[in-house]
Amino acid sequence: MKAKRTFIKMEILQLIQSYRFCIHLLFIPLLIFAVEYGGLFILCVPIFGYLLIPFTDLLLKRYEFNNIWKSEVKECFALKLIQMWPFIQLILIIYCIHRVSNSATILPAEFVGIAAVTGIITGSIGITFAHELMHKKSYQERWLADILMGLVLYGHFRSEHMLIHHRYVGTPRDAATAKFNENFFKFFLRVIPSCFLSAWNEEKTRLNKKGLKIYSLKNPFWRYLCLALLFTVIALALGGALGVLFFVIQAFVAIVHLELANYIEHYGLRRKPINTDRYESTKTHHSWNSSEKASNWLLINLQLHSDHHAKSDKSFTELQDHPDEQAPQLPFGYPVMILLSLIPPIWFKIMNPRVAAWEKRFYQIC
Repeated sequence: MKAKRTFIKMEILQLIQSYRFCIHLLFIPLLIFAVEYGGLFILCVPIFGYLLIPFTDLLLKRYEFNNIWKSEVKECFALKLIQMWPFIQLILIIYCIHRVSNSATILPAEFVGIAAVTGIITGSIGITFAHELMHKKSYQERWLADILMGLVLYGHFRSEHMLIHHRYVGTPRDAATAKFNENFFKFFLRVIPSCFLSAWNEEKTRLNKKGLKIYSLKNPFWRYLCLALLFTVIALALGGALGVLFFVIQAFVAIVHLELANYIEHYGLRRKPINTDRYESTKTHHSWNSSEKASNWLLINLQLHSDHHAKSDKSFTELQDHPDEQAPQLPFGYPVMILLSLIPPIWFKIMNPRVAAWEKRFYQIC
């Protein structure tokens, strides 16, 4: 009997291990419950993402250093699921807009709440998957990334992230690197216009080098604009003005989640200048790392950000953890850090000493 229980336990653990990068699928029924039943069911999405996942992090051991998750994962299934997510997300948004905008009984607070929790999903999952896809070499996968970013009205993120952030992270030229003692709200107001303008200017420069004008169809901003307009028109057709309002609210919440992640990933870290125009190459110690298991499973290893910036062409299944000597460590996973970043005094109390310790360890200036 004991051997049978042990066998069943091992089978369950193996199942979880095999499909750990698919736990985001639980958001789908939770969102449907929120739409169909309203009220407290709306809280199921944030409870799962911001309470249950961190609690599971506490129960599980952290990743081991330099642990690679390759063939043991159902990698093909996980990758296919990521490629399918733009269409799954589009269907979810269409369903939400149709149901919510045409409901005669929904309360204003429920309308806003459902739009907000939809944005939690499109921001934490949709944009995370878009980030994975835009780093692929395949033209089709980058198109899928553009679809996901178009669904949150933030298409220029691909240009900004690929052409600027990875090149200039930790330097004054990267608006997405949060400055030391800069709270999230100041960061957000600064990064929204700065990233758009820097992405536009970088694409303009790239086109000029090819002898093309900014209005050339080779400018990806036309694709970003067309996708945003297309999805806005779909929202209008489905739910009229309320449909557009729902779509805009979920997009705003998704963008906030993206910039919260940006804020957390590089807060206070900087690359050492070599001369007036050059900086040291990007290393693992220029990004905050978090090896919490459950939140990494949910966010397909996005929290192993140090390794991602050290070698950005790695798939999420290949990313490695790094010890304290190689990368600065966050005290918690992203779900908890996101909540803490919204309370600046607590954030500074927790993170500023860690930044000072990082400076002392790597640059010996404190």
